[in-house]
Amino acid sequence: MVKKEFFGEDKNIEFKREIPGNHEKFLKDIIAFSNTSGGKVIVGIEDETNIVYGIGDQNPFKLSDSISNMISDACTPQIDPDITMRTLEGKTVLEVEVVPGKFRPYYIASKGKETTAYIRINGTSRPADARKLKELELEGQNLSYDKMLCIGKEYDEKKALHLCKEMKRIALEACKSEDEKAEVKDMTLEKLEDFGVLSKSGKKFSVTNAFELMTDNKNRNAKVQCALFKGTTRDIFIDQKEFTGPIYEQVDDAYHFILRHINLGAEINGVYRSEEYELPTKAIREMVANAVVHRSYLDEACVQVCIFDDRIEVLSPGMLYGGLDIATAKMGKSRCRNEAIAEAFHYMHIIESWGTGIPRLYNRCAEYGLSEPLFEEFGDGIKVTMFRKVSNAQEKVSNATKNMCNTLKEVSNAAGKVINNAQKVSNTFEKYMPLFREAEITDKFIKNIEQVFCACGTGVPFGQANVQEWLSCSKSKATNVMNAMKAAKVIKKVTGYGSGRYEFIEL
Repeated sequence: MVKKEFFGEDKNIEFKREIPGNHEKFLKDIIAFSNTSGGKVIVGIEDETNIVYGIGDQNPFKLSDSISNMISDACTPQIDPDITMRTLEGKTVLEVEVVPGKFRPYYIASKGKETTAYIRINGTSRPADARKLKELELEGQNLSYDKMLCIGKEYDEKKALHLCKEMKRIALEACKSEDEKAEVKDMTLEKLEDFGVLSKSGKKFSVTNAFELMTDNKNRNAKVQCALFKGTTRDIFIDQKEFTGPIYEQVDDAYHFILRHINLGAEINGVYRSEEYELPTKAIREMVANAVVHRSYLDEACVQVCIFDDRIEVLSPGMLYGGLDIATAKMGKSRCRNEAIAEAFHYMHIIESWGTGIPRLYNRCAEYGLSEPLFEEFGDGIKVTMFRKVSNAQEKVSNATKNMCNTLKEVSNAAGKVINNAQKVSNTFEKYMPLFREAEITDKFIKNIEQVFCACGTGVPFGQANVQEWLSCSKSKATNVMNAMKAAKVIKKVTGYGSGRYEFIEL
């Protein structure tokens, strides 16, 4: 048996025991890989079981030619895969590798692009909808949506000059020194044309989609939704705002929404006192700005910013552009979907040069001692997660638990046992320390377990859901804490209270 990870990122790998009689089942994966970020089809391995069967007695060279001809004859524009013979478990398999195509959309010529221009989403191949098909066509023609003429929008010189003035003002405000300010040049109508924010035919200016997004912005999906949630799930709203208007203003509004809802602390350096946020503010602004710049404005969704106790998530509509995948994006490689907007934002110092945002985000988080940010493709969008310092969340839990323990008078259980006060709880918990040390449980887990013990004491049945509630943590963290308690053998399973119920052993 061989797992998909052996050949690369599993969502871009497909196993086929053999070439199916219905060739479209095989071709749709080839087309989907060409229309997105590439991938591989492995012939000779069963998908459901991962069992290696090989290609049997078939001549691998003739089979390779047959596959190449099938793809070439059926698909348009032409797809040229790289087919390699490999030996696994003594059997021959064929690795059909497809790189991201430049002449999109690719589809089955006999059936048309409306139904067979497949794309890859969450590890499956499916037909592109009308919106995604339009974006594939723009990519294939090397066109940027934001540079296209805004149909039905008339040019207004007063608005254009006001935009020039605003862009320079923002650029100057971003400068840290007089020398930097001196380097900021005036924004003119001609420069807006160079960026692609305006278009010109003869002596007359016309309005592009970028101009519309940066001025009136009547696109109902071109907005940023921000929300602060209680805990770690999308359940209870504490605060929420929706920002519309010019997209460069949306970046600033969303950025300040986040700052209002994260912790601000004081740091003493010698005789000086300085205030510092718990998270790198430049990285926060970069996350929001990148989502606004690189999102698909053809997509009927908006940018979302979600703040939880343990993380901040920024969700941006649209898949990675131009065949880019997450691995290469993390290395700093970039393909810009909205070139005019990117040029304008770069002038205003809202973003720096293309491709530097993700590496810089990693560096900022490392400097703050934060966990590595997480980049994920979800459906046809991208989610970037910045994790907040665990210590802050734990401190909140610890303080809440201490208050509860201080006021705790008694805790009843099925056997009628009572813990009289928090001091007794603390003294009893100390007796478990040799078991934790023997099992090599870290101090971080011991602290979490102590909070659980303080909440229930001995003799009280509890489960994973209780731990999740008492620690205000995610389900996965609660599972890890339960596993640590089991490894140290400080809890035992009990019956009669439902499945998955445990209680602390008495010492």
